[in-house]
Amino acid sequence: MLSQKATSINLFSFSTPQMRAFHLSWMAFFVCFFAWFAVAPLMPLIKGEFHLTADQIANINIAAVGITILVRLVVGPLCDRFGPRRAYTALLVLGAIPVIGIAFANSYEGFLFFRLAIGAIGASFVITQFHTSVMFAPNVVGTANATVGGWGNAGGGVTQSVMPILLAALVSLGVSQSMGWRLAMIVPGVMMLIVASLYWTLTQDTPEGDIVDLRKRGVAFETGKEGGWKIFRQASGNYRVWILALCYAGSFGIELFIHNVAASYYVERFGLTLGNAGFAAGSFGLLALFARALGGLSSDRVARTWGIQGRTALLVLLLVGEGLGLLAFSGMTSVAPAILAMLAFGLFTHMSCGAIYALVPFVDRKALGGVTGIVGAGGNVGAVAAGFLLKAVGGVPQSLFILGCCVLVTALCAISVRFSVTHRTAEQALYDEAIARRNASRNVGLPVASAA
Repeated sequence: MLSQKATSINLFSFSTPQMRAFHLSWMAFFVCFFAWFAVAPLMPLIKGEFHLTADQIANINIAAVGITILVRLVVGPLCDRFGPRRAYTALLVLGAIPVIGIAFANSYEGFLFFRLAIGAIGASFVITQFHTSVMFAPNVVGTANATVGGWGNAGGGVTQSVMPILLAALVSLGVSQSMGWRLAMIVPGVMMLIVASLYWTLTQDTPEGDIVDLRKRGVAFETGKEGGWKIFRQASGNYRVWILALCYAGSFGIELFIHNVAASYYVERFGLTLGNAGFAAGSFGLLALFARALGGLSSDRVARTWGIQGRTALLVLLLVGEGLGLLAFSGMTSVAPAILAMLAFGLFTHMSCGAIYALVPFVDRKALGGVTGIVGAGGNVGAVAAGFLLKAVGGVPQSLFILGCCVLVTALCAISVRFSVTHRTAEQALYDEAIARRNASRNVGLPVASAA
């Protein structure tokens, strides 16, 4: 399988299956993330319309990320069994239904139901990471995973800014605010359906072709002849998987928590308008445009000298930076320093996410879907836990302080992620082979993103 994987990333190429998977996967994740949190910046308005209490808003935020835990656990093995192309297309089409459906909610209960269902599209991240993991070689897979994840995550930042603007545009045309937010929510649903069509038409599962077809022809895929739940059980028996899931709870879980509460936090604590609060909150998400990729790129660079264990050491340092930044952000009392502190800890948060999924492909190649799903679900467990914490303590600053302490503890846990000499030697051999293929392709003028 390695000989077919791309050994470099040509961002301006769309001609190879590897780069088509690269670009379509981040686009799909972008629209899913956009739709997932499209309602968040509108919550101050929706709160008034439905007369929501603080406890009900907390329930809505928890619902938004809770169901994703289950779906992420399921979708990883489904990628192993049926391939990322089928899995992503189905998720986009089915996920568009509640996104559009929330526009028709007329009560707290109806809104809560659709918000819960929308959370399923958060599983798109697992498919994105699976697809690039099987398309790119060890020397660049960390960068590839982090870049598509980061660009996709940026949808959470874009939606914080775009949805208030879209609402304002509709209101300026004479539409009421109540009808305006409902019409605005239809837009991300339509975007998902468009990308679903593109994904089905333009991508393939692996560099060699369709996973189901390969198995029918007796060609063993990287995760074995069957895939599915056997892969999940294998992954769940690896302690490193659970440590990385904890790390992802302390990084992506924090990111989701901030996406859910940031806009309302800036309105209520600092008195910003809905539009300005959206821009402030959106700046956190927009860090994903480069920060997550920076985490993956740094991991790949560290691996050149220190191998797979160097990737773990980098992750520990990034988590420490995130935890300290959260503690600083929790104590801010004026808006400008608060935004600066949020951007500082946000940089480490996004880089930590990138560093984690730069490490995931190397944990157990024969259980990739299971590893990807479990670690991804950990992020949502963290977000749900943060939501319950907010309900318990009743204030965002107090919650942020406690979360900062938790992230520092998580960094200590990450130190325990170790690999045997045999494992490190095998991965180093694959890494060296990828470098050799890349150099050979360059010497003869071949496109390194093509099958060698």
